Amino acid sequence: MRSGYRSIAEGIILTIITCGIYNLFWNWHQMETCNELVERHEFEPLRVFLLSLVTCGIYFVYYQYCMGGVIVEIQRKRAVPPFENLPMISLFLSLFGMSIIVDAIHQHELNKFFPKPA
Repeated sequence: MRSGYRSIAEGIILTIITCGIYNLFWNWHQMETCNELVERHEFEPLRVFLLSLVTCGIYFVYYQYCMGGVIVEIQRKRAVPPFENLPMISLFLSLFGMSIIVDAIHQHELNKFFPKPA
């Protein structure tokens, strides 16, 4: 398995500098990492992207909620104390347009499964 560790500060800064374009790459990477950790094909990045475009972002809010649920599932499976409220926090922050904060929280939780690079 390749490392799923990503710098949260780098993700936020690059997302702001690129006016959100880097966020597509960041989410793609988070989806692939979750798929590997949960050991099934839970997220299909292209489908999430296209459905988010077609629904004007509504599907992306749903995706953020689902990603939170899968991260909690991975935490339980790997005997890591689960962040039980993550799906609901993801939903509410995304509804209020703060999906970059949700991405940072998701990355923080995913980083716990990987060693920090030197």
